[in-house]
Amino acid sequence: MPSPNQWRATELGGGAVCQTADEASLTLRPGPASVYHDAQISDYSATARDFANEPPLRLELRARAHGEIGGTAGFGFWNHAFAPGERGFRLPQALWFFFGGPENEISLAKDVAGNGWKAATFDARNWRFRAILPFAPLGFLLMRSQWLYDALWSFGQAAIGVSEVALDSALLADFHHYSIEWRAGSAVFAVDGEVVLRACRVPGSRLGFIAWIDNQYAIVTPQGRFGRGLLDIPQLQSLQLREISITRL
Repeated sequence: MPSPNQWRATELGGGAVCQTADEASLTLRPGPASVYHDAQISDYSATARDFANEPPLRLELRARAHGEIGGTAGFGFWNHAFAPGERGFRLPQALWFFFGGPENEISLAKDVAGNGWKAATFDARNWRFRAILPFAPLGFLLMRSQWLYDALWSFGQAAIGVSEVALDSALLADFHHYSIEWRAGSAVFAVDGEVVLRACRVPGSRLGFIAWIDNQYAIVTPQGRFGRGLLDIPQLQSLQLREISITRL
């Protein structure tokens, strides 16, 4: 694993990354919605997608945020499915702590809000999702019935490998210890040593570590609502990370 000052830094628009021996600070300066603003660190090349992380392993770090985050922010593992300004798209895979501001509506888990601070996994590259993908247009129509959504969406959620739990967004105001223990076929998420999510359907392929803050939002719902866009940044906002470690188990 890289030492804390050897992560790959990405700075787009008003994004800035400051790394020291024991901390990485990801900051967005005020800016307009006409520009994609992003500050992130990762352990892979976005072009090569040379992912090095696979189970069994444990990610641990301490994190807090400053300012009111309007876009998205978080840390964990994913397959770099897409990014604004880049060509190409991959069916997404992730295990991460994720924050979505109020404009976000990523509603893939029953009874979990489509925005806010959460621990989450998804794996749209598994065979279950590929099997139902041809029937997605019909599924979107069916899910517009509340009765059918209540009765059937648990099967769709399982097919996408989605496990989520909402966390108190007030946690972001101060440093807290976060961990993801990723094993073959399962993952355990904890905050300050307390387990908040146990997921039994998780990606099994290699993924890249990422921590980021940006000004984009996304809308993805079982009813077929899709959208994405960029938001104004009215004031300075940042994500600070300390004591990042990725340990093989």
